[in-house]
Amino acid sequence: MVNKLPLNKHGFSSSQLALGCMGLGGGWNDNPVSAADVKQAHEAIDAALSIGIDLFDHADIYGFGKSEQVFGLALKDRPELRDKIILQSKCGIRLGTPDYPRTRFDFSKEHIVSSVDGSLSRLGVEKIDILLLHRPDPLAEPEEVAEAFAELKREGKVGRLGVSNMSAAQMGFLQASLDEPLVANQIEMSLLKLDWLNSVVHVNQEEGKMSNFPEGTIEYCRLNDVQIQAWAPLARGLYSGKDVSGEKPSVRETAALVAKLAEEKGTTRETIVLAFLMRHPANVQPVIGSANPERIVACSDAVKIVLSREEWYHLYVTSRGRVMP
Repeated sequence: MVNKLPLNKHGFSSSQLALGCMGLGGGWNDNPVSAADVKQAHEAIDAALSIGIDLFDHADIYGFGKSEQVFGLALKDRPELRDKIILQSKCGIRLGTPDYPRTRFDFSKEHIVSSVDGSLSRLGVEKIDILLLHRPDPLAEPEEVAEAFAELKREGKVGRLGVSNMSAAQMGFLQASLDEPLVANQIEMSLLKLDWLNSVVHVNQEEGKMSNFPEGTIEYCRLNDVQIQAWAPLARGLYSGKDVSGEKPSVRETAALVAKLAEEKGTTRETIVLAFLMRHPANVQPVIGSANPERIVACSDAVKIVLSREEWYHLYVTSRGRVMP
């Protein structure tokens, strides 16, 4: 399945799974990075590498910058790793400050360039392989974004550009001003977050009016070789170990079905949850958001297990909690 990844068509030999590094660095606080935080980063990196993961996903805001910082300290301890991995980071979200305590978005050239410089400094590297624009900025000027990317590319600070949480229309609008193709779109997708599927099934259906997922986004990505990356693909552990006794019936029934399939296939529940995403012909790249080495390793079979059409639909319909239209 790895050879079919759209990302591979853009010069990357990437693993089917990626590791999201938001959980590194000791949390969303002002505490300084500790030795224990660095140790945790090493253990998470080792667990990821042990199952073949070579793409590590960051964002400038994660842990108020500490997630990148602690990863950079781990790379400083093991500089040989840099040439073996793909570094991806995101920018465009501005967190609140004492003067303006509200989160907002910023795709200005000044902010993009300064954000990348900050990420490079924290990571201790010269180049970010893939830069993603974190969330849509209503005030974005595509030409200004293109100028920022061209400058960063020319200076060798960024390799390729992608987006996160964008619709087909937004990608197309931005792409018209770029000289290079967008290579990725990272969106929330899981057995719990099904809008990306329901928007397809509900075309010409009354129920489709309730979907908040923009129609045509998956198709645009497939037509243009944009790698679809799934954030929160494990649904925050809801189907792989969390107590779901107080959840709605569809969640409890899906958790039971995931456990049943895992037992039948001799694998983990995490594997089944990820295999559901990876069975889709778009060749989705799940970004595992855990810093727990055991949970990371529990995902290893996801690249080997292929669900049948019947198993996939059983999971989908059960999680929907209602019959197909």
